Amino acid sequence: MTIGPVQLIVLGFDHPDFRGEIIAELERLRASDTVRVIDALAVYKDKEGTLEVEHLSNLTRDEAIEFGSKVGALIGLGIEGEEGVVPGAIAGAEAAAEGVPVFPESGEAWDVLADIPADSAAALLLIEHHWAVPLRDAIMRAGGFRISDGFISPLDLVEIGLHTAEEAERLHALETAAAANRH
Repeated sequence: MTIGPVQLIVLGFDHPDFRGEIIAELERLRASDTVRVIDALAVYKDKEGTLEVEHLSNLTRDEAIEFGSKVGALIGLGIEGEEGVVPGAIAGAEAAAEGVPVFPESGEAWDVLADIPADSAAALLLIEHHWAVPLRDAIMRAGGFRISDGFISPLDLVEIGLHTAEEAERLHALETAAAANRH
């Protein structure tokens, strides 16, 4: 099976007010064959830093069996929460032994769980960018490879004319409001 580029997105929530909008949008993207959620975890961290993990997914039953808990394997956390750290780490090590690059090339692991602030929640989404398969394949056939990637702040897009200052400020405020309210 050909799989598109995969991205781990970690979204933070101070006081989640879920109304089904996020799942609905992920379903819309799946229906249009744009992205597929390979795996998703909700992680709750209390004031003392104790974790509670819940598995989320919009995979079919067959896909869920095929992919298992991939987020847990990538970050060393099993679905059983803190008790799953060892099995999750073992799964990650097995993937690495099979040639799957689990950690960044720099050798430094991304400590996703440490990045989640105490007394908050996070959604960890492992997303396949299915739309990018033909582009990736064309790049590879031309001898190209990924050097780096990242999301660009709306504020940085003003300078090159892709956003108005007002729109960029509004989007930036939305992106950073929860973090600013924490301090």
